[in-house]
Amino acid sequence: MKKHWPLDISVSFDPYYGEPDRDGDQGYEIKDDGRVFFRVKAPNAKEVVIDQFGTLFPLEKADGDMWEGTVDLGRGFKYFFLKIDGADVLNPYLPIGYGCCRPMNFVDVPVPGETAWDDLADIPHGAVTRRYYPSSVTGKLEICLVYTPAGYDPAKQYPVLYLQHGYGENETGWVYQGHLGRIADRLLADGDMVPMIIVMGNGMARREGGEREFELFPRIILEDLIPYIEANYPVLTDKWHRAMAGLSMGSFQTSLVTLTNPDRFGYAGLFSGFLRAPWRDNGDAHLKILDDVARFRDSFRVFYRAMGTEDQFFDRFEDDDALIAQKGVDMLRRTFPGGHDWSVWRRCIHDFLPMLFRD
Repeated sequence: MKKHWPLDISVSFDPYYGEPDRDGDQGYEIKDDGRVFFRVKAPNAKEVVIDQFGTLFPLEKADGDMWEGTVDLGRGFKYFFLKIDGADVLNPYLPIGYGCCRPMNFVDVPVPGETAWDDLADIPHGAVTRRYYPSSVTGKLEICLVYTPAGYDPAKQYPVLYLQHGYGENETGWVYQGHLGRIADRLLADGDMVPMIIVMGNGMARREGGEREFELFPRIILEDLIPYIEANYPVLTDKWHRAMAGLSMGSFQTSLVTLTNPDRFGYAGLFSGFLRAPWRDNGDAHLKILDDVARFRDSFRVFYRAMGTEDQFFDRFEDDDALIAQKGVDMLRRTFPGGHDWSVWRRCIHDFLPMLFRD
């Protein structure tokens, strides 16, 4: 079997493919047509299934304890559940990421026309650093990842983008699943993006000893994370050099933060984006600025909304379209092929970054 793991995964940059003499020749292979061949060891199993969020692809019994099959999961980054006799199993011979509030296996099927976006060869590279910062909101340490561009110079000052993941993910999502660092490196090398610092926080926030709260992170970013970054990195601190963006849950967090603090943010990006949260039907006080067309226009140089054309929440996107038309405000609207997944969100960030911090 031809072995090829994605370059940026959460467990190994240059993985070794196991011990075939002990565990058999397990793993996967991406075919030229985008289909994926799986081969999995499951002794004494009666059923082995690739479960793509309810769409089932049964594997067939092969030699020995092996099960195998070739399936079409679609192009791009694709999570799936490996089920053996109905139980979820995390397979160490398949790439592992973090999503759906747990470690998960995935495959990353190349998308035609996008493979050069994050090509690492022959260009300078930035760095991603893990930082811990104290939160007055949660009463404990929080984590963020900070991307600094190639040629980063602490003697210079940079604009900053605060970039958020979606529900069930964490601060690593934009690096491993989203290829943020690699996409930004390429855009910078091609002269298509302003050098900037990008900060990725953990939006699945909870207080010390408490449960996770959907809307706790907006307080954290304003009261803890921005002050921490501004105290520890050479960033410009006026609104025209500060942006926020996020996907899915992170898009609603972005709406809450930017629309209630237009004096602090000059750019906003909603990917698979929500002005209003699908999980709640009231509490839209953050939309008050939309009633003042002139103030909204003067507050944001870019207010960006994008969604995949097959997204399960597309009706919500259209509801927000209607609200925007009713209010008479101007927002940049984009759609891309795909669903509620990283194949769309990578397109969003590749489209959004060149728009930031231009005069």
